[in-house]
Formats: sequence, C-alpha cells, structure tokens
Amino acid sequence: MAMARTLTPGAVLTGLALLVALYCGLDPFHHSTIHGFPHYKSYHIPVPNPSEVDEMEDPQNLLQKSELKWLNQIMGPESVTFDPQGRGPYAGVADGRIVFWNGQAWTTFAYTSPNRSELCDPKPTIREHIKNEHICGRPLGLRFHKKTGDMYIADAYYGLVKVGPEGGLATQVATEADGLPIKFANDLDVDDEGNVYFSDTSLTYTRRDFMQSVFAAEPTGRLLKYDPVTKETSVLVRGLQFVNGVSLSKDQTFFVFVEGSVGRLRRYWLKGEKAGTVELFAYPPGHPDNVRTNERGEFLAAVHCRRNWYFNLLAKYPKLRDFVLRLPIPALYQYKAFIGGRFHAMVAKYSPEGKLLRVWEDREGKVVRAVSEVDEHDGKLWMGSVLMPFIGVYDLESS
Repeated sequence: MAMARTLTPGAVLTGLALLVALYCGLDPFHHSTIHGFPHYKSYHIPVPNPSEVDEMEDPQNLLQKSELKWLNQIMGPESVTFDPQGRGPYAGVADGRIVFWNGQAWTTFAYTSPNRSELCDPKPTIREHIKNEHICGRPLGLRFHKKTGDMYIADAYYGLVKVGPEGGLATQVATEADGLPIKFANDLDVDDEGNVYFSDTSLTYTRRDFMQSVFAAEPTGRLLKYDPVTKETSVLVRGLQFVNGVSLSKDQTFFVFVEGSVGRLRRYWLKGEKAGTVELFAYPPGHPDNVRTNERGEFLAAVHCRRNWYFNLLAKYPKLRDFVLRLPIPALYQYKAFIGGRFHAMVAKYSPEGKLLRVWEDREGKVVRAVSEVDEHDGKLWMGSVLMPFIGVYDLESS
C-alpha cells in the first residue's frame, strides 16, 4: 500500500509564494494599485547616503500650534499666494477655480477651464472632484507677475495659463514644449521680465494618477521656460523624477526646484559662469513638495513626509516595488506606507547657500498634515495642501 506524503513547511511556503505570485500577475479582482495601467513600470530611485541628508528635528512639534482656517470651506488648496498689494490669500482649489479671500468671504477670482459646467460645482469632498478634473481644470502653482499684476497658473490639464488682475477665464499661453504636450503642469515662478519657469511633472501620467506617478518615479519630468516676448516655451532640463516646486532666488541668479521622487532640492543657474547648469542644493530631512522664497531670500520647503526605511528599500529595488504594488492593497494605503504610515507635516527653511536653518513639524499629524506649499506672509506661515480641506496658518512669533 502506498504511503501518503507529508507536506513539509518548506513546500507549503513555496506553494503559498507561487499562489501570491500568480495572484499578483493576474490581479483577478482588480484590487491592485496599478490596475488599469498595463504599461506601468517602476524605475530606480537614487537614495542619498545618510551623510548627505540634512538632519534636524522640531522637538516641540510647533506646527501643532497652527490654526486651521476655513476648515471644509476650501478643498485642496495646493498653492496659496498674495497679490502685489498684499491682498489675499488666493488659492487654487479642487473644483478648478482660483478663489480669493476678500476679508469676509471666499469669492471666485478666476478659473482655468473654458468648459466649466454643473459638473464643476463645489462638492463636499476633494475625492468627488477627481473624475472631472480634466474637464474642470486643476490649478496647482500660482504666482503673480509683480509688475503687471497678472496671475500665472500651472494647471495640471490646461498647461501654463494667465489671467489679468481683474480675474475671469484664464488664457492658455503654453501647452507644449519641444513638440511634446505639457501633460502635468505643476508649479512655477515668474521673474521681473515676465519669464515663467515651470515644471511638467510627467509625460506619462496625469494629475489624477499622481500616486502611480509617485510610485513609478519615471524620469520624464521637465523644467520649462516660457518667454512672453517670443511666446515660445523651451526645455531647460529633462529626465526628472516627479519634478514639482520651482522658486527663484531673491536676486534671480538661479532658481531652486524640487525632484520629489528623489527627495531633493536642486539649483538651476540662470546667470554667471554656471548659467545653464544644474547642481544639488540640498537633501532635506524628508521628501519636499513645493518650495517658496521669503522676503529675506530664504527658501521654505513644504515637506510632506520624513524619509523612512520602507521607501528607501523600494526605491533601490524597482522590481520589488512592482511586486508590492500588485498586491490587493488600495493605492491610498500603499501611499501611506510610502510616507511612513500616516500623514504628517514639516516646513524646512534653507539659506540661499543651501544650509538648513530651521524646521517646524507636526510629526503626529494632529493639526497640520500633507503640506503641499508654504508661503511666508505678515509674520505667518500659510500652508496649503492638495489633499486637505483647509489652510494651516502658523504665527512665527509663537516660535
């Protein structure tokens, strides 16, 4: 009589591994983060040596003293700015409008899409706006040209657009560069002559798919320049991994930009013997989103998460990242794992030379979370977030 075989623990584990691999390969229930992206591919992300990373903490978690203004009245204010007369704030929100605080209420200042309809009416949550972003527009970076009062807007779907001081429907000024469409305009700055320096985050993914773009870290991002005299848009830098924030130095000899996937700030020289070259500016303690220059010429980086071992591991091994993203785990949970488990916040201040001067934090995310941009105005830090329904305001005198 034949003897029954006993499965060893090794055989069981091997069988389970094969089943998991088969599931990830087929994704039969369409639960993976990259379902619907048949050509998705993860790319290697360079991880800095620990000695290259600026380390500093805020033991008091000072951002927990921030005031959350206009909670649930303003959805996804990625960028917060003030006009040349100091009025505002102005903010780009999830329904495609740029809104203005007139001291008593929010009013519509401008909008980026010529196709607005009832689909674009304000909704109770940010998530409800995502499916119609390509119709309604999604204004991200906002800047005023101080001499003319014109506002330039990086709209994720309509490219670089401009609206006059009176507001209204913005006019498209740049929709392609070097024969390729601007697919994900993200942030910008404007110099005294009206030249606009702006980021095009990806040639593959749109804003609606920003999580997949973050996960992939595909090197198709570009830094662009729009010349208002020639009306031409040129490419300054190619091959960037989730390029985002852009901010000119006070003397306008260079600008600092964010390469989000890598978690670094880089400097592009506009003038001097280094003109046209790029160099490292800093590796902040975490992954920056946007960057802004204050009146003293210091750079304020909005850091949406601290660095963590899990991100570093998947950064070094893109095939492992591919495998993890095929597991039946929703994108939001994968994203939270990438950022350390929960939404939190940091603002990092740098000197014009790239020295870390100060950080403000809410490490627990009790008050301020997922900061996208910070603007210093009237002795306060004004913090926007593309994911949150408020503007955080921190009084610097309380530091």
